[in-house]
Amino acid sequence: MSVRAPSLEARQLLAASLGLVAFLGLTGFALDRAFTETATSSLRERLKSYASAYYAGSEISRKLEFQPPYVPPDPRFSQPGSGLYAAATGPKIDWSSASTLGRDLPLQRTMPAGQMRMDGPLELVDRAGGPSEQVYRFAYSVIWEDGSGKNKREIPFVFNVFENTVDLDQQISVFRWALWRYLGAAAVLLLAVQIIAVRWSLQPLRRVQRELQRVQRGMAEGLSGSHPRELAPLAESINAFIVSERENLDRYRNTLSDLAHSLKTPLAVLRTSLDNDTQVDALREDVRIQVQRMNEIVSYQLSRGASSGHQLFAAPLEIEARAEGIVTSLEKVYVGKRVLCEFDLDGKARFHGDQGDLMELLGNLLENAFKWARSRVLLSVRSEPGPANRRPGLLLTVEDDGPGIPPEQVERLLQRGVRGDERVQGHGIGLSIVQNIVRAYHGELIVDASRELEGARFTVRIPPGL
Repeated sequence: MSVRAPSLEARQLLAASLGLVAFLGLTGFALDRAFTETATSSLRERLKSYASAYYAGSEISRKLEFQPPYVPPDPRFSQPGSGLYAAATGPKIDWSSASTLGRDLPLQRTMPAGQMRMDGPLELVDRAGGPSEQVYRFAYSVIWEDGSGKNKREIPFVFNVFENTVDLDQQISVFRWALWRYLGAAAVLLLAVQIIAVRWSLQPLRRVQRELQRVQRGMAEGLSGSHPRELAPLAESINAFIVSERENLDRYRNTLSDLAHSLKTPLAVLRTSLDNDTQVDALREDVRIQVQRMNEIVSYQLSRGASSGHQLFAAPLEIEARAEGIVTSLEKVYVGKRVLCEFDLDGKARFHGDQGDLMELLGNLLENAFKWARSRVLLSVRSEPGPANRRPGLLLTVEDDGPGIPPEQVERLLQRGVRGDERVQGHGIGLSIVQNIVRAYHGELIVDASRELEGARFTVRIPPGL
């Protein structure tokens, strides 16, 4: 059981959604990290300012007692359990703010002088058995200098400032909630825009699909010409393929019709001979002649039906080697005439089609030229450049120095459906096959006089293809 492949729209929406989720997720993560680092940095600067304010407004008595400023930098330092704590600790200093009452602080006791450090979250224990707090700690190591000369004192201590994580966590939580809410709303909006954009961008493909369905149902002859630039080559190729298939079908039908029509006369002759009680020897001769004629008719019509016609995606065929092979065979057939065949070939010229068609074109035109030439035949091949991104066309000319074709007979010679017994005297071999092949490639066959050799000139022009 085959699994149905997802549609182009589903593929694009899935890819766009994955890309959108990845982009918004990375954006949200980056913004979250940036806000967290900014909020933490702001907390560090705030705690540093508290430590600096305490240091600037404090004194140390002669008894080495730490005397903080009368008014603390923040009123919460005076409120027990406020979440904002300060302490000074050193070999000779041990002080803590009123807010630390009943709490064991995770103090930083020793640090190199002048160093500052931010740590956290750390656990602050309530001695009364209450819930512990998570705090951030800012430690600032200083050396207090007092007096001068011999009375100069240097008192090292570390000033610690603590703040619980509630405010910072709340800020981050509020920011994250707003961030992901807005990013989620943006994701929904962008997804809706993507759905509209994908459906709009795939609308030309849906139109091609609908037109193909109309062609399949026989409601249209082909695709319309109004398509975006990217789909125009596809529409042109499909239309050319449809035309090619219809032409092939018409050609096969015409071949069968011509074959049936051509066999009527030999069959009628045989029926007449049987009805007239013709003698055995005469009847045998009539049967032989008519059977030979029917064999020739069948071979001719099959050769017409065998020409495969215009192929859209055929590989380019090199012409020179195939022409040389045909000329070599013809030189053996017409060895008594000593005909010289000259080539004037463009090395870049290529035939884009079926190899059998190329051999039929070259074989019939060259054989016709060899048969009626006096001594010279000229084969010229040129490449015809086409528009950009299209394969080049082909200009193939066969000339001879024979008697030529009267201009008044040219139009009759190239009429559709002309058979062997209706062709111009001396220039009828295989021209109907050549005409059918050229028509199948949307080309033209021109018959006129050769200026260089003064005989007949057959020019096949195949236009640039897709």
